[in-house]
Amino acid sequence: MKLKNAITDVRGIEVGHAQNEEALTGCTVILCRKGAVAGVDVRGGAPGTRETDLLNPINLVQKVHAIVLAGGSAFGLDAASGVMGYLEEQRIGFNTGAAKVPIVPAAILYDLGLGRADVRPDPAMGAKAAAAASDLSASSPPAEGNVGAGTGASVGKMFGMGLAMKSGLGTASMDIGGGVIVGAIVAVNAFGDVIDPATGAILAGLRSGKAGPLRIGKKEPFADTLAMMKSPLGRGVLGLASRGNTVIGAVATNAKLTKAQATKVAQMAQDGIARTVRPAHTMLDGDVIFALSTGTKKADVSTIGAFAAEVLAQAILRAVKHARSAGGLPGLGSA
Repeated sequence: MKLKNAITDVRGIEVGHAQNEEALTGCTVILCRKGAVAGVDVRGGAPGTRETDLLNPINLVQKVHAIVLAGGSAFGLDAASGVMGYLEEQRIGFNTGAAKVPIVPAAILYDLGLGRADVRPDPAMGAKAAAAASDLSASSPPAEGNVGAGTGASVGKMFGMGLAMKSGLGTASMDIGGGVIVGAIVAVNAFGDVIDPATGAILAGLRSGKAGPLRIGKKEPFADTLAMMKSPLGRGVLGLASRGNTVIGAVATNAKLTKAQATKVAQMAQDGIARTVRPAHTMLDGDVIFALSTGTKKADVSTIGAFAAEVLAQAILRAVKHARSAGGLPGLGSA
């Protein structure tokens, strides 16, 4: 099977986006109509989540039916209600005897500082994204860049939005052998800079403010968030730096995992953030990664986790490379 370099290469995974391009916000729904064993790792210091406690391996429910990634800060968690309504209409959910209750964990990012703060993902937008989901049989992979949860995403916000850059949403996948596929999808709204791990070069992040067009691959446009954090100027403004940051996403595989193993894969997948976002997992970020298992293929959990980190790193790079300029912020997709 030829891969489309998207999380939808994992059988049983569908993805749908909905967004308001004027308000610069949106949501992304990852559907698992037949259910998927799931785990989660919440690593950042400022997360916004829903239904993550039930993913603890000691708790009852074993499978989820969708994951929602949304903008809108905590308001955006409402989008999950619309996804639940969509799934209920499809008669999909955890059978309680009296009703089927769709299990829909969610994570949000803060995009209220770009576009309009009074328009956020809501149940109607969540339902629209769920209805738009396309599966593996689709002719093309899910859209990337300024779509879904990545519509209002940005990076490099230490000195505010004036020197930040536009980011977005990315997806990737790989065949790791034996018919096992690992995929990832991620919305990148980080406090820090996005780094190419192969070269160490900053791809997108805190700009220096020097005049002139953005020059891809050159050092001049970037101030380097890590370097600024130890400078007198950086230390002085850090307490005022944007607290509206996070990287939220999911990894998926057709390998068979238990909830405990899925949780471990989610933990290991976070290394993909550490390789590509500098600094990562700060108190100003709310990094959350879900892990989904939809299949029966046999594979070593450590191997799955190792490649989940690799594919998540690729998806993060794609998120900034496909991001177009918007809301006054430059994006690599427009350069």
